[in-house]
Amino acid sequence: MIKVLFVCMGNICRSPTAEAVFRHQVRAAGFEEAVHIDSAGTHDFHIGEPPDERAQRAAVRRGYDARELRARQIHERDFEVYHYILAMDRGNLAVLKRECPPQYSHKLGLLMQYSKQFSEGITEIPDPYFGGQQGFEHVLNLVEEAGRGLLDEIRNEKGIKPEFRS
Repeated sequence: MIKVLFVCMGNICRSPTAEAVFRHQVRAAGFEEAVHIDSAGTHDFHIGEPPDERAQRAAVRRGYDARELRARQIHERDFEVYHYILAMDRGNLAVLKRECPPQYSHKLGLLMQYSKQFSEGITEIPDPYFGGQQGFEHVLNLVEEAGRGLLDEIRNEKGIKPEFRS
């Protein structure tokens, strides 16, 4: 099983959005038995809280469900367990790099590196927390596109096949 962890600062806006979107994309592709998805924060600001209401509203409008998710902080064991540990921005990636044991540093990256927009200079998913609803929509746009690229990477590099159900 391939394990993917999305990481932002508080785990209430960007990373749970990425988790919900990617879970939907993986399920739609028939890979839900082959890919485990989670999210975490680099800080302990919101442990146990659901995603931000604005993030949830934006997600629901597009058919994603993040209501059951709860914020957690990244744990030392996550570096060992997960195959992909993807930060939403360079600041969170820097925190991950400081905390990550050297033997697992190859697992770290930015989610946007899987987006076609990465080559156009869009390397981070901006934090919408202090902005309006449009920021949450923008996060969804970026996460959807990067998620498709990540799914292609996993499908091609790891050779997973969809689960067909009768």
